[in-house]
Amino acid sequence: MLERPKLFVEVREFWFTIAFLLLLLGIRLFFLYGEYREFKAKPLFYTKVEVVQAYERWRDDEYHTILKLYSPVLDLNFFSRTKIHAKDLTPTIRVKLFPNSNMKFLDYLSTPFISSKVNDMYDKKETSKSTFSHFIEKQHSNKAISSFYKAIYFAIPLNRSLRESVSTLGISHLIALSGFHLSILSTLLFFLIRLVYRPLQQRFFPYRFDLYDIGFIVLLILGVYVWFVGSPASLLRSYVMLVAGWILLVLGMELVSFSFLVTVVLVLLVIFPKLLLSLAFWFSIAGVFYIFLLLHYFSHINKYLMTLLISFGLFVLMLPIVHAFFPLTSSLQLYSPLLSLIFTLFYPISIFFHLLGVGGIFDSYLQELFSLPSHIVAFKLENSYLFGYLTLSFLAIYSRWLFYLLSFIALLFALWLFILVL
Repeated sequence: MLERPKLFVEVREFWFTIAFLLLLLGIRLFFLYGEYREFKAKPLFYTKVEVVQAYERWRDDEYHTILKLYSPVLDLNFFSRTKIHAKDLTPTIRVKLFPNSNMKFLDYLSTPFISSKVNDMYDKKETSKSTFSHFIEKQHSNKAISSFYKAIYFAIPLNRSLRESVSTLGISHLIALSGFHLSILSTLLFFLIRLVYRPLQQRFFPYRFDLYDIGFIVLLILGVYVWFVGSPASLLRSYVMLVAGWILLVLGMELVSFSFLVTVVLVLLVIFPKLLLSLAFWFSIAGVFYIFLLLHYFSHINKYLMTLLISFGLFVLMLPIVHAFFPLTSSLQLYSPLLSLIFTLFYPISIFFHLLGVGGIFDSYLQELFSLPSHIVAFKLENSYLFGYLTLSFLAIYSRWLFYLLSFIALLFALWLFILVL
């Protein structure tokens, strides 16, 4: 069987491309640094912002609302606080910012805290996203369940109580829109469009290849969807990879390769350099890396076994990385691989029921799932162990035995972790 041609014929082509992309990234960061210095030099700054998230908190018997805001003018996500109650805030407000001269450049690239004062609140305007959001809300009596569906459809942040339940279950990756959701949607769209396209193709243009045409239509629809939900980091990365993957597929080139992954990551960072400090972005990249690693050594096995292997293998291999940042562990997280498999069917079916106006059909089951009792412990993996694990992960690309060692260490960590919990 003939092998597909590789993205880079020679190693030097790969390193030349990487060097060129790193140069472009350096240039982008240089200009961003200029914007950062200009911003923090201002005593105050007026801007219109979108309220991404708002939740109330008491500290030292004093009430205030924590805000996560986005300024389109500054292209900046940041935190702030106000005395205004969350329920009284409108989706768009005008604020006066007080830049901190001590703000670091890395803070500016991530999500800094910036003191502010709300100057004005704009009337709530009905948008397409809010219209669909209200359509979902009307089908659920429970606000937590409504929040769950709005998160998996429109990337609207979960309410705080549900976020804790999701974390306990270890299914945050199912809630945050990512490549997992895009893969389900692309498969569904391809199947539905093909039902209409295939008869037309056979009658009017049999010389066309449906993979190219339908794939292009699916990418256009998904591109509109990514823009519609606000282009979250993990979803944006996934969409770019999907586009790049489709192009390689059309060209008949090797699709699953680590050189392809590295190239796409650097292209994304050049276009959106603030992803450099996005934890969600790097978690999604790590997930794709381990999927590629599993495919690298087990692509020859039955596709159904491969699905199971990826679901359970990805869970085990990601555990050390997850616990380097999120220490909470519960016995319910053992259900995560199984819930991931179930979600593959649940996601398109739930969309269908919501379109029919009967989206509440699964509410009682979801309420039971989110209220399951669990024993929770906290364990944070030290950075030195994380560095060693990541190093071994990269070396496992070149050696099957090192991959087996990596898998053994991850499995041993999982067993120790859940024995500790249980």
